[in-house]
Amino acid sequence: MQIKTTGQKRLALTTGRGHPDLAEEIARLLETEIVPSTSYNFANGEIFVRFDESVRGVDAFVIQSHAAPINDQLMEQLIMIDALKRASAKRITVVSPFFPYARQDKKHKGREPISARLIADLYKAAGADRLMSVDLHSPQIQGFFDGPVDHLWALPLLADYVKQTFGAENLTVVSPDSGRVRVADIWADRLGAPLAIIHKRRDPTKPNQVQVNELVGEVEGRVCVLVDDMIDTAGTIVAAAKALRDNGAGRIIVAATHAVFSDPAVERLSGPEVDNVIVTNTLPITPEKQFDKLTVLSIAPLIARAISSVFNDDSVTILFDGHV
Repeated sequence: MQIKTTGQKRLALTTGRGHPDLAEEIARLLETEIVPSTSYNFANGEIFVRFDESVRGVDAFVIQSHAAPINDQLMEQLIMIDALKRASAKRITVVSPFFPYARQDKKHKGREPISARLIADLYKAAGADRLMSVDLHSPQIQGFFDGPVDHLWALPLLADYVKQTFGAENLTVVSPDSGRVRVADIWADRLGAPLAIIHKRRDPTKPNQVQVNELVGEVEGRVCVLVDDMIDTAGTIVAAAKALRDNGAGRIIVAATHAVFSDPAVERLSGPEVDNVIVTNTLPITPEKQFDKLTVLSIAPLIARAISSVFNDDSVTILFDGHV
């Protein structure tokens, strides 16, 4: 008997319950549909997932945004990966726009975990072949996963919006700490603007508390663009904005990829220190987290292009002018 095969690859987009609106937008851009599934929680909190259609032999992309409660979203995604593996999916790509536990990427003191590495190991153990994420908190996380990692950047999307909206003149790009200087430098090159750096110290025994020390660079009378990968409680950003105000800055614009917005972020960002806040929708922004100064840009076109490139075996790096 002769066995024949069509040789055609099949794309399967799947999503958890973390951010279905983003997944649906990605599916529309790719002109496909989300694989229907059944997901629910048992009374004791256990999560159940079943795909309602065959996924045998597909190139599966498992989309999940890890908003609060982050552990539930993570567990659901791991169970989805396991279900796909046991249903004979050919390749499984994890699409986590906001990589969970990314801030725990190294040991600050003895007897601490490196939780970001643990998450990468969990993805691999569940059956993931590839990982895709946007603006990792630290690039070294790419090395934690034993397989290909597509590290996407929201910088072109955010920077081009800032340039089109506020113009390129009189801009100064500001890094809120020394850890973001490399990214801020790329921002400065793209906008043709000078760079300023805020030096800060953080007490490792007191999370979400920041002490700003000094400003390096000229900001007086200028439009300052504070750039960061995420905004959680907004303590870092607002402290940096206050330092800029104290040094005579004009308009202060905050640009960040991930809008975590844990309390009291909205209250802090609504204050007089910040004039505009620009983020992407890698995480769902519920109505109670929205405020007048906020602008949300869609990350879906970027993720859709990256998924299409991976599926068609094209370059992902070319999407970012070789910066990734």
